[in-house]
Amino acid sequence: MTARPHLASLWLAASLVMPLAAHARDAGANTFYGVGAQYDTTHVYVAPDDVDKFVASFLATFGGQSTKQVVATVTPTPSSTTSQLLQTPVGTVSLFGFKTPIPYPFGAERTGYLVTDIDAAVRAAQAAGADVLVSTFPDPIGRDVVIQWPGGVNMQLYWHTTKPNYATFETIPENRVYLSTERADAFTRSFLRFSHGKVVSDDPRAPGIEIGRVEDSFRRIRIESVFGKMTVLATDGHLPFPYGREMTGYEVKDLNDTLAKARASGATVLVEPFASDHRQSAMVQFPGGYVAEIHAAAK
Repeated sequence: MTARPHLASLWLAASLVMPLAAHARDAGANTFYGVGAQYDTTHVYVAPDDVDKFVASFLATFGGQSTKQVVATVTPTPSSTTSQLLQTPVGTVSLFGFKTPIPYPFGAERTGYLVTDIDAAVRAAQAAGADVLVSTFPDPIGRDVVIQWPGGVNMQLYWHTTKPNYATFETIPENRVYLSTERADAFTRSFLRFSHGKVVSDDPRAPGIEIGRVEDSFRRIRIESVFGKMTVLATDGHLPFPYGREMTGYEVKDLNDTLAKARASGATVLVEPFASDHRQSAMVQFPGGYVAEIHAAAK
C-alpha cells in the first residue's frame, strides 16, 4: 500500500530459459507496472492478543524494525484492525490483528504487490487471465484491489498516495505458491505475462523431501521478476502438515543461527533442517500461527 515511484526504464527478460516461459513473450505488448521486491509484503493475520508476541519473535529472528502500530479500516466494508509493517533484511510483513470479524475474502490474499498505476495494473492483470475478487477501493494511505490468478491464488495490488523509499533486501524472499498439477501451467503463463518475469528452473521431478514426502517427487517451478522470487509447487495435494501452510520462504546467511533465534523468541521449528536443491531448509511457526519456510544456501 504506497505513491507512484518513477521507474527508470521498462524491462523485459531478454530470454526465458524454459519452455513455459515462451508463453510470456507477448508481454512486451503490455506496460510494466512493477516497482521492486522491497515494496512487496506477505500479509499475516493473527489474533489481536498475539500481535505483540508475533512482532517480538519475528524481529528477534530476522532483525529489522516495525512501523508504528495503528488501528484502521483496511477493507472496503466496515472493520477494524491493528496494522503495522515489519521490515527486515530478508522480507517484509504487513501484519493485521483484526478486532472485528474479517470481511470476505480478506485473510486469503497471500501478498501485497506495489504497482505504479493501480487501475492500469488491474487491466493488465485481467488481460493476463486474473479475476478481480474485490474491486479497487481506498484505504487510509492509498488504494487497493484483490485479484485471483488461475489456480485460485489470491493477491492484493496496492498503490500509495505518498511515495515510499524502502531499502533493498539483503536477500529476496520467495512467494511459495501451491497449485494442482492441472493448473500450474495456466498460473505460470498468466503471472509471467503480467510480471514480465522469467522461469529460472522447471523441475518435473523435484525431491519430495521438499514437501514432506521423501519417497516421492513433484514439479517445482522457480520464477523471478521485479516483484521478487516465486516458487510454484505443483502437487497432488497430499501434503503433510505444515507444507502448503507457508506463504513465504526467507533466505538467511546462517540457518542454524536463525533457528536458534527463532526458538529463543518463542517460535517452534516444525521441520528440522534438510538438504535439497543446493539449500538447507526448515519450517518454523511463529506465535499466532504464521508458518514460514527458512533456508540458506548449502555450504
